[in-house]
Amino acid sequence: MKCRCSHCKQSFDESAMIEAKGGLKFCCVGCKGVYEILNESGLGEFYERLGKNTLMPASSGANVKNLAANFSELVTKEGEFSKISLLIDGITCSACIWLLEKALFSLPGILEVNINSLSQKAVIVYDEQELLVEQIIEKIYAVGYTPKAYAASQKEDELVKKRRNFYAKALVGVFATMNIMWLAIAQYGGYFSGIRSDVKDLLSFAQFVLATPVLFYTGSEFFKGAKIAIKNASPNMDLLVITGASITYIYSIFAMLTRSGESYFDSVAMIITFVFIGKFLEILGKKKALETSNFLSDMLLAKVCVLEDGKDILKEPKDVNLGEKIVLRAGERALLDGVVLSGEASIDSSSLTGESLPLLLSSGSEVKSGVVCLNGQIVYEARQIFKNSYLNKLINLLQNAELKKPNIELAVNKIASKFSLSVLTLAFFTFWFWYFKFSFSEAIVTAVSVIVIACPCALALATPVSSVCALGVAFKNKVLFKEAKFFESLAKCDVAVFDKTGTLTRAKFEVGEFFIKEGVSIDKIYSLCLISNHQISVAVAEFLKQKGAKKVELENANLSVAKGVSADIAGERFVAGSKRFLAENGVKFEESEENVSFFVGKHGELVAKFYLKDSVKPEAKALIEELKIAGMKVCILSGDVQNVVKNVASELGVSEFGAGMLPDEKAKFIAGLKQHGKNVLMVGDGINDAAALSLAHVAICMGSGAAVSLEKSDVVLLDDSLQSLAKAVKISKFTYKTIKQNLLFCLLYNALSLPFAVCGYVMPLFAALFMSASSLSVILNSLFIVRKFKDK
Repeated sequence: MKCRCSHCKQSFDESAMIEAKGGLKFCCVGCKGVYEILNESGLGEFYERLGKNTLMPASSGANVKNLAANFSELVTKEGEFSKISLLIDGITCSACIWLLEKALFSLPGILEVNINSLSQKAVIVYDEQELLVEQIIEKIYAVGYTPKAYAASQKEDELVKKRRNFYAKALVGVFATMNIMWLAIAQYGGYFSGIRSDVKDLLSFAQFVLATPVLFYTGSEFFKGAKIAIKNASPNMDLLVITGASITYIYSIFAMLTRSGESYFDSVAMIITFVFIGKFLEILGKKKALETSNFLSDMLLAKVCVLEDGKDILKEPKDVNLGEKIVLRAGERALLDGVVLSGEASIDSSSLTGESLPLLLSSGSEVKSGVVCLNGQIVYEARQIFKNSYLNKLINLLQNAELKKPNIELAVNKIASKFSLSVLTLAFFTFWFWYFKFSFSEAIVTAVSVIVIACPCALALATPVSSVCALGVAFKNKVLFKEAKFFESLAKCDVAVFDKTGTLTRAKFEVGEFFIKEGVSIDKIYSLCLISNHQISVAVAEFLKQKGAKKVELENANLSVAKGVSADIAGERFVAGSKRFLAENGVKFEESEENVSFFVGKHGELVAKFYLKDSVKPEAKALIEELKIAGMKVCILSGDVQNVVKNVASELGVSEFGAGMLPDEKAKFIAGLKQHGKNVLMVGDGINDAAALSLAHVAICMGSGAAVSLEKSDVVLLDDSLQSLAKAVKISKFTYKTIKQNLLFCLLYNALSLPFAVCGYVMPLFAALFMSASSLSVILNSLFIVRKFKDK
């Protein structure tokens, strides 16, 4: 005899039953344990939300702790917090997501949980000080689900299955709809030439037979979505489509059986088929929009050739340990960061940095993950595990950007959620108006047209498809937006603030004129300069080294960020840096010294000064002009002396600038702009300008290397180029413009189509066609972003 489990709802043999109080029956110890946990935690509502859906039987929990320990390698750091990406097996509906979110947020230290019901991917952000990854995994097991390591290969397998399923359903829908149309033509022709009632009944029955699989097989995706919408009391596109098609189907059966009125099985088939094909084309459009993300993810499917005891062993990138030797041959892509041990190879880094010319790697060269070996062969040592590699960080940033929604999308989603309910309400009143004024048949047809034509799908697609297209296009143009919301933020920026050194200038200082007081050793000044890694200190140190300076011993060395350095040398106190810093340390100046960038003082006396030259980047002027054309005001802030900053500003055509500014003064300047209602873009080095960058609406780091840029930029310039910054601004403004176009189109479409449908001028089959066309129009307009920036 068969029983049904009180937890997973699966049928099982009574001989295996585990009985509990209250007549509860369980198929295994795991299901019994999960049921008790849920009820003790106050989550019994889950079973009401689950309805008739079934679950996978729960794990017994005996080996859960051992399994949980295997997930620690999947954890990555996100600022001060930790993040793990999982594939959760057993998710069947929104009730599952509700349960998982409730269960996970009950743990201390959980900060963010994002779960995708289609891909079953979960991204969990948590505080490792309060919570261990093992506790997260145990909690997921405890509520009846199985967490797995998220892998691109699993994701691709799911997409292939889904695509095959869509092909089969589309084939049935198109075949049946085409045949129904031939029958409908014969039936409509009979109205003019005359048709016997038995022939009409036969044609109606044939249409019924063909329309039924279209509604229940091809339309099964819509039924699933509608079921979720009803369960969560949140009307969506699927509910509107199925409501319209089902009402038409039921009425047509009634008309066929009672021979009263006309049947509309052709409309049923066309509504489902048109909308289904539209949805399928949407998936293809989204796939096109996601091609950059998919391209990067596909890289992870490759394996790494590791050299062990003279033999080549293929390993997953995540399984390669620090210090292992990796063989990279022609045609292969480096998946981990490291340093070349032996061999030579020509590599292509254009897909990551935009460098068009091949680079030669030899012993001692750094290997950055993501580069492709064109010819030759090298053996290199892994210096980072895969999760900390440059390539993996890029992929994670891009995938996270696709999950984060811009503000405009959040606002549109709120409207879309209420829009469906408004449409159903309008259709209800339309039905009763037509019923009292005309007939039941006309009332049904008109109400169905209202429901189908006003689908909110186009509205829901207006923002995300544009954002995903733009993320892919930006990446191909060597720009990485950390979150989609920064398209909107950058597009709205009306002030661009630049740090001078390393952003607008090359930051390759050369000492021009200099003065060193007689009797002052260049060895002491050289050693003093080595305390700081600031570009000016480095330039002076290099200049003195070329003159034969050698390092001497320092005592009480001190570094004041963005100001200068100080130390005791042979019993004498030296200070070096900006004029302001030396003045604070009691050094007196007899002249204005406006053009000097670096000073050295001893016991209150100025003993050396250096005039440094730095050239403006060739693309800087073009960038400034483009920003001005885009409607942005440009400012330059620098810690350098007045005359130097003024000359650079004059060369670039910038009227507003600040010289001799410390990091906190730059931050105050940004704060002042924000107080006056300005949207600020800040471009700096990410080190001395950290405070100012954190205050800006959009922060971009340049000139400090890939690691700093990835960590501190909102928008990452992969090739560290001003040309890429110009492209970032263009892409963001065009994307924001496209989103607004999509939204305007949706509003106009509904404003024009709804009145026509309410007045009875639109048949259901044309309503379905128009609705699908509106969604596809939004997709095509969004894909124009890809086309516009394709070759730029």
